[in-house]
Amino acid sequence: MYYPAPLTSGSTIAVTAFSSGVPTPLHARLDRVLQDLVLRGFKVLEGQCLRDDQLHVSAPVAQRADELMRFLMDDQVDAIMAPWGGEIAMDVLPLLDWEALQHARPKWLMGFSDISTVLSAFTSKLGWATCHCTNLMQLSLAQSDPLTANTFKHLHTASGGSFTQYPAPFFEQGYSNYAQDSEAVFNLTEQSSWQRLNHDAQLDGSVSFSGRLLGGCLDTHMLMFGSEYFDPQRLLDRYPDDKLIFYFENAEQSPTGYYRALQSLKLRGAFEHAAGILIGRNAVSGCAGKAFDGDTAVKMALGDLTIPVVTGVDVSHIAPNLVMINGALAEVSCTGEQWALVQHLR
Repeated sequence: MYYPAPLTSGSTIAVTAFSSGVPTPLHARLDRVLQDLVLRGFKVLEGQCLRDDQLHVSAPVAQRADELMRFLMDDQVDAIMAPWGGEIAMDVLPLLDWEALQHARPKWLMGFSDISTVLSAFTSKLGWATCHCTNLMQLSLAQSDPLTANTFKHLHTASGGSFTQYPAPFFEQGYSNYAQDSEAVFNLTEQSSWQRLNHDAQLDGSVSFSGRLLGGCLDTHMLMFGSEYFDPQRLLDRYPDDKLIFYFENAEQSPTGYYRALQSLKLRGAFEHAAGILIGRNAVSGCAGKAFDGDTAVKMALGDLTIPVVTGVDVSHIAPNLVMINGALAEVSCTGEQWALVQHLR
């Protein structure tokens, strides 16, 4: 893997919305998190595709792709962040100059939701390690939960190093309203719990598996699977002695759509070389009066697999979020009731 340089005080973070932009009512929140980046010691380079949002995007696709390319080719830039996700980031992918990018210095690409669409493309096509993590608009200095507060600490890890994370004890049921309160933090009230879906545990209740991490928002990844922009086989070819650990989270699909997405990946052989699957908290409530909900969808689609499937993982539109490095060699383990995720940047 090509691991970007560790983020340290003085590193430059470029901010551009290559998916959805930030409308005027949310500019106060945007200004807050940008200022917090400066307070963390980073230099901030603000793009033109950022402070507007029309038809789900910050600017026309050519403009968004051009600005993203400019930051990607700028050796003074160490990381690129979008304010948040959106809907159609995939439209910039064919407009990027992938041949030129083969000669660019790798940079951290960070975020989740529709941002993960772009993260997987860079890992698949270029072998860059990319970072699925809390989005910029949530990364205020006031946010103190360990998963969020340690985001940049983990990105300070050098190539060859490792870091460990543990499940969040609580998660947020709803979403913060930054238009009403630009200083809002997560309301972590609901008890969190990672659970084994299938019976893969040892007699003492322990479970352990390892592999290269790859995944993101299921809504887009189930559409891109097998294309050049989400091609797990390239990672397997790069590391033939390793298996994969997929991680997915459902953002907007109905329970039956959620089932179809997972089932379609299974039918296309996505999990044949997987060591395990991590499933994030489901962001969509079940249909009123119907027993078929998100939990049912996962059980029906993945319950017959012989590899470990872990649900309720902190990878979701429902905060908080783990830092997940696409391409990193990860170890997932549970001893008793304690889960741990170790990532090795090698």
